[in-house]
Amino acid sequence: MPSSPCGDGCVPAASERAGVVRVAGRYAMLAAMLLTLPVLLAGGILPGRWRRRLQRGYARAALRGMGLRMRVHDDGRAEQSLGRGVLVVAGHVSWTDVLVLSALEPADFVARADLLDWPLLGTLARRMRVIPIDRGRLSELPGAVDEAAERMRGGARVVAFPEGTTWCGRAYGRLRPAMFQSAIDAGALVAPIGIRYCRAGGELDTAVCFVGDQTMAASLRRIVRLRRIEVEVRLAPLLEPGTDRRELAARCEALVRCDADTVAHEILERTLVGRATFAS
Repeated sequence: MPSSPCGDGCVPAASERAGVVRVAGRYAMLAAMLLTLPVLLAGGILPGRWRRRLQRGYARAALRGMGLRMRVHDDGRAEQSLGRGVLVVAGHVSWTDVLVLSALEPADFVARADLLDWPLLGTLARRMRVIPIDRGRLSELPGAVDEAAERMRGGARVVAFPEGTTWCGRAYGRLRPAMFQSAIDAGALVAPIGIRYCRAGGELDTAVCFVGDQTMAASLRRIVRLRRIEVEVRLAPLLEPGTDRRELAARCEALVRCDADTVAHEILERTLVGRATFAS
């Protein structure tokens, strides 16, 4: 079972705080979004393109409401996946990673099974067609892998966090290979994405990480009160899955680390087959 040594000590005791007026404005924006959440939940009746726009707009608004600003680096590599399914993989720092990736392009997420039982979020997760993994019953993992593969065979975009748990951002775990088997089985492309939370000057900030004994409410309160956090997102080119899930996981692991430029460029020279489809 994946575990992380990161805990409350990874969260900075003192961070730059936003002013009272700005914090109040953020809470007001988040409250307005909560009141209009039924619109998002009812989005399933809309045509696919409109539904994706609605989901993306909500995710972007939620990030703005928390004071998180995205900067997307794709180096002009945006290309289409030609109708093939895509497995998106990223490192896992916080629950906000889901919003970041949804703001790029809505997808089906592989997530912890108990999320479906959470108030409100559970309803939203079911509407977003979450593929559940029960961390207490990992013998069911092959079923989740098969479900992800089946969706990608139909051209879907599936997001997984192969570390299996959250880390603080300064430390990180290895990408476990199990979920990569779904891309191999489906013949789907793989899109590694690097996510890094930092201050306006580019210095890494761990204040957003969701580790230790935090609750969602406590994490949200802390994030909303931060002065400003920028989310650096690096979109790596699409990769062919190959036939070896461990080798595929190793390739992607270098690419999702935002500071692994040298290794990443070496890998891209060998495995480049396309470019990420996302736009900022």
